[in-house]
Formats: sequence, C-alpha cells, structure tokens
Amino acid sequence: MLIEEAHENGARYSKACGVVGISLRTLQRWKQGCLKDRRKGSSKTVIRKVPQETREEIISVCNEPRFRDLTPYEIVPQLLTEGCYLASESTVYRILRGADQVHHRSELRVGHRHAKPPERKATGPDQVYTWDITYMGRTVRGLFYYAYVVKDLFDRSIVGWAVHEEESEKHSRALFARILNGGKVKLKALHADNGHPMKGVTLMALLQKLNVAVSHSRPRTSNDNPFVESLFKTMKYHVTYPNAFDTLEDARRWMGDFVHWYNTKHMHSSIGYVTPHQMRYGHANAIFEQRNATLQRARELNPERWGARPARTWEINREVVLNPAEK
Repeated sequence: MLIEEAHENGARYSKACGVVGISLRTLQRWKQGCLKDRRKGSSKTVIRKVPQETREEIISVCNEPRFRDLTPYEIVPQLLTEGCYLASESTVYRILRGADQVHHRSELRVGHRHAKPPERKATGPDQVYTWDITYMGRTVRGLFYYAYVVKDLFDRSIVGWAVHEEESEKHSRALFARILNGGKVKLKALHADNGHPMKGVTLMALLQKLNVAVSHSRPRTSNDNPFVESLFKTMKYHVTYPNAFDTLEDARRWMGDFVHWYNTKHMHSSIGYVTPHQMRYGHANAIFEQRNATLQRARELNPERWGARPARTWEINREVVLNPAEK
C-alpha cells in the first residue's frame, strides 16, 4: 500500500492520507477489516451470483426436449411443480441470452420469416382493392358487431361494406359477389389481412374464378395494409361515432351514413383534398385546374409575395403503390 510505504519513509499517516484523498479514520477502518474496497475496478464478491455449475445446469435443462420450445416463464413454474428450483425466470432468461439461447432451441423447429406481400400498383379505379374487418362496440359488454369494409386503392372510395354479428367467410364471399357483380368489375388484385374470413375456401374460389390476384398481410404487421387501417382510424374518430350500438340496425344505419360522408364529403389529404368520389368519377382534374388558375392570378397580382418561387401546382397522383418493393 502506498500509504504504508510513505509512512515507512517518515511521513505521518494523516499527511499521507490527505495526499491520496481519504481520512485517517478510513485508513484505520480498512486496516481493521471493517470496510470494503469501494474503488472503481476493485475486485468484488457478488454474493447472489449464480454459480457456474448452476448456470450449466440451467442451460442443460432448458435444452431438454420437453423444454426446447418453452420460455423461461413457462419452464420455471413447471420445475417448481416438480420440486426443483434453479433460478428465477429473469435469471434464467439472462443466462440463456448470455449463451445465445434466446431462440428456438430445437434443431427441428426453425424460426419462420413471413415474406413481405407483393407490390400492388393502381393507376385508376377498380384495379386494386384493399379490405379488412373492424369491430363496432355494442351496449352488451364483451360483444361486438363487425364492419366489413372494401376500399379502392387508387381513389380511396369505399366500394363495398357490410355489418354483421360475427366474422364469417360466408359474409365475406357474399360481399365480394355483390361488389364484383359476376365479373363486371374487372378487378386485378385484392389485398387483405390474414384472418379466416379473408382466406376462406369459398371466397378464394370466387376470386380465382374472376382472375383476381390475392395477397395477405403478414401476421401482426398492420403496416402491410395501411390504407384500410387509416380508414378505420377516421371511422372510429369521427365525431358521430358512438361508443356502442344498441342494435344491428343501428350499427348498419350509422355505417351507411358514414360511408356516404366519407365518399362524398370527406376531403381526403392523400388525394389532394378532394373527396374519393370526385377522384373516382373524374372531377378532380377540373378542381385542380381551378386551384392552379387561382394561384397563378394571385401570383401575377402580388409577385413580391412569391419572389422567384413558382406558384404551387395541384395535380393528380397518377400511380398509387401498396407495399412498394425495396429498392
């Protein structure tokens, strides 16, 4: 110790302690073994540290066939039931993570990556539809009505909808049979969630018969179907949306009013603040031309307000892409 070396060379303990930044009393406690060395980098004994042999046993047990596909939160309770305690759930997780074992430990079961849905492009109405089902609250707690909603990718119109008391493939098929009208609507592609009502056999048979390419979102990946998710947010946050509906007729009546408002009154930001029906039926061009003419006249009357900047140009987005391919 430096202090002892200084003392042996004639320095007083108090002076030596002052140089290294500790009190004489602290030195005395150290020498009596009453204090732990709290300096950074000093060796410390972690009393609660799991022994190495226990760590190895934990890894071995977690790799047993019966535990390979379970999490620590499933393994530990089962071991406790058998009268065995190795460590807490969090400690087992930490040890497995340190051994790179936080994954499927079975050699037979491999983690599966779901492929991203294919890119869909729309350059006009009735080329690509997206759809989904959302719940609508009922006055009976725990029960819901279900709104089936189909949206045109290009012009954002709601082209079909239905409200039922359950999610069912038969309702999905009936909805699309009505929308596609026996093939009179030449739909190219349809994107949906991956639930059973969207993937049922009779619905898929109808779409295949009409030559409609079908794609589905990946599990628990809401941004694979963002256009419908955005619609549902607008729906649930609408000022007239009630927290619950008394009857199925009430829910259908409200949904019909909402669809009419959305298609004919709602100024949609993604299509240039025109309504979906103005975009769908070709009125958007005239509206944008009027806006551009107004801006140009204003610039000519007050050029100093624009300087060298050109006036803003309103124009139709000629192509809408769902799930664009990575560059």
